[in-house]
Amino acid sequence: MKDKNKIEIQLGEDELREIALFAATCARRVLPIFEVACPNDQRPWDAIAEAEAFAAGDKRTATLRARAWAAYAAARETKDAAAANAAHAASHAAAAAYLHPLATPHQVKHVLGAAAHQALVLELEAGNDIAVGKEQLHWATNLASPAVRDVLRRLPLPPHGRGRFSELLNELDAQLRD
Repeated sequence: MKDKNKIEIQLGEDELREIALFAATCARRVLPIFEVACPNDQRPWDAIAEAEAFAAGDKRTATLRARAWAAYAAARETKDAAAANAAHAASHAAAAAYLHPLATPHQVKHVLGAAAHQALVLELEAGNDIAVGKEQLHWATNLASPAVRDVLRRLPLPPHGRGRFSELLNELDAQLRD
């Protein structure tokens, strides 16, 4: 029996590929920062490679999902905030392929999480300069394809959580829905 409070949206595989490409492009920009902090840990790089392969036409596989979780584990294991956020960006990029048609606020993180983490990484690297974060959001806004924007507009607004990541996510969401 379907829950009447749940709204489903149509999602095409091409749209999922566009979202994965957007997320992977954002995450790839900050992976060198993770590499400096954790030079022997390939998990975020592997997650990005799998996301890019999916975006290029490969199937969604258990390997893609496993690489997303592995990058998430890498983020949790590092003590460096910028490196952790870079690994989170990689995790979100691989997880973007698993955006599902159930329209929940959480799904916005699958679309925009990598971009928000990327902005936060570069902001942290610039000594918590919020102007740098805003500049990165502008970059991500320009990167987002019409398909990314269209899918985002079908989803509910993200929740207003605590912390800088949530602020960046909500700000980017607002920019892309305009």
